[in-house]
Amino acid sequence: MYFKGRTVFVLLLMTMVASVLVTLTIGDQIFWPANGKQASVSAAASSDRNGLSAKEESKINAVLGLIETKYFKDIDRDELVDGAVRGMMESLDDPYSVYMEKDVAKQFSQSIEGSFSGIGAEVTLEKGKVVVVAPIKGSPAEKAGLLAKDIVLSVNGEKLDGLTLNDAVGKIRGPKGTKAKLQIERSGNTQPIDLILVRDDIDVETVFANLRNDGTGVIEIRQFSLNTADRFKEELARLEKQGMKGLVIDVRNDPGGILPVVVEIAQQFIKKGETIVQVEDREGDRDKTASLGGGKDYPIAVLMNKGSASASEILAGALQERAGAILVGETSYGKGTVQVSYNKTLGDGSLVKMTIAKWLTPDGNWIHQKGIKPTIEVLPPKLYTVARLTLTETLKKDMIGEQIRNAQVMLTGLGYSTQREDGYFSASTELAVKNFQQSAGLPTTGQLDTKTASSLEQAVVKWIKDENNDKQLLEAIQAVSRK
Repeated sequence: MYFKGRTVFVLLLMTMVASVLVTLTIGDQIFWPANGKQASVSAAASSDRNGLSAKEESKINAVLGLIETKYFKDIDRDELVDGAVRGMMESLDDPYSVYMEKDVAKQFSQSIEGSFSGIGAEVTLEKGKVVVVAPIKGSPAEKAGLLAKDIVLSVNGEKLDGLTLNDAVGKIRGPKGTKAKLQIERSGNTQPIDLILVRDDIDVETVFANLRNDGTGVIEIRQFSLNTADRFKEELARLEKQGMKGLVIDVRNDPGGILPVVVEIAQQFIKKGETIVQVEDREGDRDKTASLGGGKDYPIAVLMNKGSASASEILAGALQERAGAILVGETSYGKGTVQVSYNKTLGDGSLVKMTIAKWLTPDGNWIHQKGIKPTIEVLPPKLYTVARLTLTETLKKDMIGEQIRNAQVMLTGLGYSTQREDGYFSASTELAVKNFQQSAGLPTTGQLDTKTASSLEQAVVKWIKDENNDKQLLEAIQAVSRK
């Protein structure tokens, strides 16, 4: 479970005595296990068949010898070994099992330990395609309109198809202030979308809270980082002291984090002894993590969307099945596997991260690739999902294109009806543009130029930031009030 920040989001790299890190990740989120059982079981299972047989060793050495003596040019021996290990990991056909060479592992560690420069989105690899798990709130990715489930086709003209996740991430991330032009494939769009982002330092606060006038508390968790449980406790205590009557926990676009942090947060609402999460190994044996908490007497709702993954899903599942929480929003991402990162076993600074188990909800439900369905489904308004405008020319009447369709969605959502959203710049679209330009103090040309597009996008951002337009949040608050 994806962090104190990175492009494939990572949290904190910590070294266990056995040099094994148990991870529940979308990208490479790292967490401590609830106990040492899973790590020791995995290590024991692998030790029975450790090493190569004489026949296997002979075969590999033979190929290595042929390459070194017969290949038409010199080859770096380290690259050959790295390639062999990478090939073994890729043969597992598991997007969460990867090999990181020394340099990549070093960057991985550095990005875990602090902020990083990038676009601010977690990605994973699905069937050879780079798929967005979630953008961080306030990041360049979110500001540009990148969404969960978007497929990143290329970066600055370089195609990502066929690359490893590490190589793809290397192209996406970059120094602060540099531009990344992403070509995106999005469900519901007939043509790829171009998004231009300016990379920035990503270092986010994880917990935000406020108490509404009606007595409902809202706590937003943006990621499950090392200090998130403590911050959550502080904010929860503050809201309770102020007389909170009900609580909404917002984990929209929260891609995951550290397992004990999720447990520590969840057990405040779940009675002592009740199961929070289960981990099932390859033999089917299950390890249950029980709550040490005491529960609460006020109603709870968890607000989630398709960018809520891993740790967010553990929290939602646990609170739904053991604390009677109402789930509001969209079906979650669907990440239900557990990874282990071996950071010292290889001995040269490289590491292997691979799936060793799956996690299940307290009732034993495995949500992998399915997600958790909300109790109350509330889809976001189109303004939340429309692609931002990247104009290469002024758009005029009788033109056709995806940019026009996006502008129509924006205009209609803001109250300037275009009477259509099919990408044809009709007379009604022209009138809507004129009306918007007039209200924005722009020349009323009826044409969508760069100034009009910029003003339109600013108006959309302002609309989205207005809590009164957040249908999902408002429904979650109503659900808590009704209960």
